[in-house]
Order: sequence, then structure tokens, then C-alpha cells
Amino acid sequence: MRSQIYSQIFQTPTGSSVQVCLNRPHQFMIDNQQQLLPNWNTSVTYIIILLQQSRFSLKEISSDVAHEKDNLRTKFIRFGCNLIFSLKDRNYQSDLFDPRTGYPLLTRQGKLALNDNAVVEALLGYPLTSYHNCSLLTHPIWDNAVYPSTVITSAPLETLNPIIDGVVALQGWKKCSDNL
Repeated sequence: MRSQIYSQIFQTPTGSSVQVCLNRPHQFMIDNQQQLLPNWNTSVTYIIILLQQSRFSLKEISSDVAHEKDNLRTKFIRFGCNLIFSLKDRNYQSDLFDPRTGYPLLTRQGKLALNDNAVVEALLGYPLTSYHNCSLLTHPIWDNAVYPSTVITSAPLETLNPIIDGVVALQGWKKCSDNL
């Protein structure tokens, strides 16, 4: 597991937990940036991982789990858009990868999709298991009840920390703990 620059767990107004982690890009991102983000003209400097606690194990296949995934995706897109637009306002390239498709939401789609589970495994060391032709993430606290998502940016650390703090506050999340 690589050392994290920023990792905190927050409680949402609804009582669920969210983990926000900030890391340098992993080798796959460095080697494949043009395939993932073909119209970027700067290098990715940081990857922000958002892990949301799910009410259900994502190992299950049901309408409740599908609805939960849709809700968590919506919450991620709200968080991610607040974050990337704050960064874009400061002239930093930034985007979020849609967890459903693996493609960037605002940038032109490249030849490769990003697997959020693989990002978490590479940067945080959380284990993956193969399950029904998919990879399933295991969180150290929430087990398989975790929904991963990814934001990328070209911003420097001194710009990112206060913006992340501001977006977290905007979401109404309260800090629970640092680093797992």
C-alpha cells in the first residue's frame, strides 16, 4: 500500500460513512493517461478516491442493491462536480470517472475505461476478489458494502487540501477519523 497524502472518514447527514483519500497517480494512470484522457495537455498530479459505505453488500444482486448503487453514484457525482468545478475555476484540469462506465464525465472519452476497484487496490491496497465476472472490493471496515469512485486533477497539493475541505463542508459531512 502506498502512503496516502490525505485520508479521512466522514459521517454524512444521513448517518452513513464516506472515506476520502488523496494519492499520487498509480503507474497505470501514468502509463495510460492519453488512453484515458486524450485531450488533457497536463499530467495528472493527484487522484481523489471517494469510498462510500453502502447500506447493502455489493456482493448481493437485487433491486435494492441496484437502487443503492444509483443513489451512491448520484452522491459521488454531486461531490465530484463540486470538487472539479472548484478546481476548473482555478484553471486546473480535473474530471471524475463515471463509476458505471469507467469513462470521464466531462472530458472526451478515451480508448480505455478506468476501473475504480483497481484504482483502490493499487493505491490503498484494499483487496479485490472475483465475483460473477466482476471485481468486488473489500473495505477494511465496511467489507463489501463499499462503493468506490475516482476524481483526477492536475492541481497541486496546496490547492487541493482547502478545496477538498470546502467541498466536504458543503456536503455537510462531519469528520470521524484520519487514516485507517
